[in-house]
Formats: sequence, C-alpha cells, structure tokens
Amino acid sequence: MPDSLHSFEIAAIVLGGALVLGAITSGLAGRSFLSLTALFVLVGFVLGPGAAGVLHFHARSTFVTDLATVALIVILFRDGLEVEGEMLQTAWRLPLRNLVLAMPLTGALVAVAARWVIGLSWTESFLLGALLSPTDPVLSSSVVTNPRVPRVLRHSLNLESGLNDGLALPAVLALSAALVSGPSHFVWWRFVLENVFVGLAIGLVVGHLAGWLMPRESGLGEGIPDYQKSLYGLGAAFVAYGLTLVPPHGNGLIAVYVAAITLGIRRPDVRAYFAQQAEGMVEIVKLGIFLVFGSLLTLPHLFADGWGAVAIVAVTLLVARPVAVGAALAGCGLDLPARGFMAWFGPKGVATMTFSLLVLSQPIASGRRIFDLAALVVFCSIILHGVTDTAGAEWIARRAEREVEPPPELLAGASGRSPKYGSGPLKES
Repeated sequence: MPDSLHSFEIAAIVLGGALVLGAITSGLAGRSFLSLTALFVLVGFVLGPGAAGVLHFHARSTFVTDLATVALIVILFRDGLEVEGEMLQTAWRLPLRNLVLAMPLTGALVAVAARWVIGLSWTESFLLGALLSPTDPVLSSSVVTNPRVPRVLRHSLNLESGLNDGLALPAVLALSAALVSGPSHFVWWRFVLENVFVGLAIGLVVGHLAGWLMPRESGLGEGIPDYQKSLYGLGAAFVAYGLTLVPPHGNGLIAVYVAAITLGIRRPDVRAYFAQQAEGMVEIVKLGIFLVFGSLLTLPHLFADGWGAVAIVAVTLLVARPVAVGAALAGCGLDLPARGFMAWFGPKGVATMTFSLLVLSQPIASGRRIFDLAALVVFCSIILHGVTDTAGAEWIARRAEREVEPPPELLAGASGRSPKYGSGPLKES
C-alpha cells in the first residue's frame, strides 16, 4: 500500500473519530469551559510525530497550505455574511479604530519584544509581529454568535477579525520578500495598493453580481432548494478569491470578506439560507484544519527559544493586544469591562497559521524559528481563548442584561418612569 494512501486512511480515521467524539461531547462543551477547537488541537498534537506518531503531515506541503486557505475562505465568508448592514453604517468606529490603530500597534509591540527578548533582527521581528497581529473569527465564534452578547461588541469583534486577516497579509508578504536571499524586485507600496484595493474592488463587484444573478422567490427562483442557494453563496466566495489570482493581483481574503458583506446586505435571504444549511460544513473545515495544525507541533521546536518563547506568548496575549486595544478605544464611549472584553478576545488562529506556513515555504534563514514562535502563540491562544469564550460571553451578557434591566419600582408598578434601556456597556454618542 502506498505511504500516501496509508497516511490518508489514517487521517480519515482520526478525523472521523474526532468528529464523532466532538458530537458526543458537544452538549458538555456548551455547558462548560470545554472547547472543541482546543480538543481537536490536542488530539492532533498527541497523535502527531511529537508524541504517538500516528499522523504525519509536512508543514511545507501544498495539502496543508491549501487546506488552511480553504478554511479561511469558508470561515471568512460565513463571518462576512453575518455583518449587518445597519451596524456597518452606525457602528463602524470601533472596528475601524482596532484595524487602524490597535492592529499595527499590536504588531509593533510584539516586534519590540522579539527584538529585545530573543534577538531577532528588526525585519524578522516585524514579520513575527505581522503574523501575530490579526485575530481569528474561528476562536471568537462563540462570542460573536451569542445573541446575548451586546450587539455592538459582537459586530465590532466580527468585523475586525474578518478584515484584519486580509490586511495583515500584504505586510507579511512584504517583510518575507525583504528576508529572502538574493536580489528582489518587490515594490512594497505598489503591492500594498494593488493587493488591498484590487481585492476590495473584486469583492464589491462579485458581491453585487451574485446578489443580482440569484433569482428571487418568484419566477425562475421558484423551486431552487435551500441548500443550493447556500452553495451558490459559497461558490461566489471562491469565485471572488480566484479572480484575485489573475493580474492585477489582489488580496483574495479581502475579496471574499467584502463579497460576503455585500451579498449579505443585498440578499438577506441568501444569508439566511447559508446560516441554516452550512454550519456543519463550516464546523468540519474548522475542526479539520485545527487537527492538522496540532499534528504539526512538537515540543522541542515550540520551545526552541526556551523562556524567550514563553515571554513572546505572554507579551502577545497579555500585553500587546490589551495595551493596543486600550489605546485605540480610549475615549470611544465603552466602559472598562467592555474594553477589557474586546481586548482579551483577540485570539490567534487560522490566519496566523496560514501566514506562518507561507513564511515557512520561503527560503528564509529564520523561517522555521519564526514559524515555531507563531505556532506556540497560536497553540496557547487556542487553549486559553477556547476555555474562556463561553464563560466570557456569559459574563458580558449577564452584565449587559443587568445594566438594561428596569428598576424594581417600575416592575412593581410604583413609578411611571421609563426604564433605562440602552444604558449598557456602550454609551451612545
């Protein structure tokens, strides 16, 4: 039996068994701090070459990078569809602050720590900072999809996590090109302009066309099954990504996310069909990529920099993100607990993993070292954010509900005053 076939069969058995185990324990996960994402990473780690040696994936293989890219497309499309048009028009200031201020500041703080603690060069340090600056919509999904979490917080975290993946990619590629040995004709400013704006334009065009081409309920639209409408939307996402690969090249991740937002706003019916039909597919893609990621990790590589690697994890999760978000949201009207909630739920996941694999595939002398540092941060983030997302969402939800609860005298009919609705964590401005 060929080794590749044997490896595929083993991977299929492991993924199938993990999905069965995940389904059985999903009820427990919903009532406790258990996270299926963390469980799948741990299963992959235990069965990978660093432990049992059952799973064997090569980090530089096209299978791993392609799988991660597909996962990003599917997840970003799902999250883009959930962006509400009303909130995009009225509550854009918070995510804009996080994207324009908090994201680059996070990368800069991580870069300074990497330069000072483990001695990477400035270019290498800023590359690591760029890898660790985006947040992950996957690991914050329990937060952004919980209807009890204040709407403005869910919207802000969702919009930020969707857009910052695509915005971080130009910096990652530009810094990688600077580290590649030999002459390079890479023009960073031209790449950034083309990458971002072409991706944005393609996303807008594809989203509008997809909304126009899908028939309405009457006429040609009659009889189209709901699952076909869901697949139609996902097909538009892959078209948007594919169009960015032809000249002039754009950012495929931005194109997918913008196309999803545009399609969801123009066609709420397609958004509803996708939400009803595609959750299982999204979950399989998400858990599969984390299982593969876990199998790529080994303790000797993760801790090759010793306590310096641990320090990078601590700075990224406990210092850089909180300080950056605190500075970006100063004076925005959010109270301290709400800002702290947004600062903590900036997990590192699929985007950082995918970008790190791109770095590893380049002829960069320190590529493996940078990959291992980023992988350790992602691994710790998966565990820490995975076990706190349910508890965090419940905490902020209970707090918000207490803030908007009518006073007792009103409930008893002893007062004619109006309840103080809307006095939750966001002070309207």
